[in-house]
Amino acid sequence: FHLSHKVTRVVPESALLIVLGLVLGGIVWAADHIASFALTPIVFFFYLLPPIVLDAGYFMPNRLFFGNLGSILLYAVIGTVWNAATTGLSLYGVYQTGIMGHLNSGLLDFLLFGSLIAAVDPVAVLAVFEEVHVNEVLFIIVFGESLLNDAVTVVLYHVFETFVAIGPEKVTGIECVKGVVSFFVVSLGGTLVGIFFAFLLSLVCRFTKHVRIIEPGFVFIISYLSYLTAEMLSLSSILAITFCGICCQKYVKANISEQSSTTVRYTMKMMASGAETIIFMFLGISAVNPDIWTWNTAFILLTLVFISVYRVIGVVLQTWILNHYRMVQLEIIDQVVMSYGGLRGAVAFALAVLLDDTKVKEKNLFVSTTIIVVFFTVIFQGLTIKPLVQWLKVKKTEHREPKLNEKLHGRAFDHILSAIEDISGQIGHNYLRDKWSNFDRKFLSKVLMRRSAQKSRDQILNVFHELNLKDAI
Repeated sequence: FHLSHKVTRVVPESALLIVLGLVLGGIVWAADHIASFALTPIVFFFYLLPPIVLDAGYFMPNRLFFGNLGSILLYAVIGTVWNAATTGLSLYGVYQTGIMGHLNSGLLDFLLFGSLIAAVDPVAVLAVFEEVHVNEVLFIIVFGESLLNDAVTVVLYHVFETFVAIGPEKVTGIECVKGVVSFFVVSLGGTLVGIFFAFLLSLVCRFTKHVRIIEPGFVFIISYLSYLTAEMLSLSSILAITFCGICCQKYVKANISEQSSTTVRYTMKMMASGAETIIFMFLGISAVNPDIWTWNTAFILLTLVFISVYRVIGVVLQTWILNHYRMVQLEIIDQVVMSYGGLRGAVAFALAVLLDDTKVKEKNLFVSTTIIVVFFTVIFQGLTIKPLVQWLKVKKTEHREPKLNEKLHGRAFDHILSAIEDISGQIGHNYLRDKWSNFDRKFLSKVLMRRSAQKSRDQILNVFHELNLKDAI
């Protein structure tokens, strides 16, 4: 596939893998007449998702991510709640008219379905957007949103699942307040667990000077522990492992040796790439199982229409609000790409399969619809997003190392901007970043970095070291 540039320019790898999965599933079905392979939620959430999310967190461009964190959180939290509520309520409203025929579902079932179908998949987004090379700001907003949106979706899903389990007549105002509170507890709790394990990992790596060979092992084991601990405490495990990767990268890279750093980088990329391949193949294979298919044309078509329309409305409304506060405005073209980048994937499918068919009577219809939505967004939108980006002339990213002159000017501007904010008494993100880097230099780095790493943080020595390393390589 990667040898043929004509194919890779047109077809995203994720779409190809799904088709390959369908073919393989068809062969297995023709031979055995039973679907012997399926993507189970336990395999997905415990073995396939963590390496992908850890890879995304560990290689996250931190400055870009935290610089746009407000925008990312707005799209991920408010946007997800908006998509889930509007899709669920609209489907229920249309169902009341009788177009869909008789379904054994109430309002809560539709809201539960709305919450799981709102999961924008970081795996699908990464697979498509990395090939498109859109500019950094647009990429980080779409990717950051898809990453945090997963955590929000899982929390929403569990809230509505609990409501369905206790029955609609017992859902009172107090239960709704509990749901909102649990949403914040689960999200913030997961983030704090991730930060705690990131600092633990950084501290451990500080003392591994004489056991260099097991350094990469610590990185993977402690990161995975953050995921399992959050899961065990019923907190957001996706947020835990994401923030563990984001917060530990700086100290871990400074503490471990060059060889260990290379090992971590390639192993992490290999595991994430392998997990992505398995997920998309299994999405294709899982679809070849007549037992899970229940067809309802009106329900499936309306789901596709509603998720597309409400995503566009949500992006336009939120961007209009954000542009009042952002220095770098998000143009109409950016909004089109963001609306189009809402690819659904394995998270939505795994959540649909997790449904309890004794409580949710229309489970098979929800699973079938989710498969159709995943195939439509990954294959159709995945195939058409590249031509769309080229046609709209979206600003592309430039992959090059900034020159020393640019680095110096960038650093000078950072100091000037934080000074202006300081003098004018405004607390903006330049001021906050300056305060954080001072706190990091005085306290955190002294605790979490070994002495030799602290010395090498001297900027001129660092540049000299990097140039020497490049020459050596």
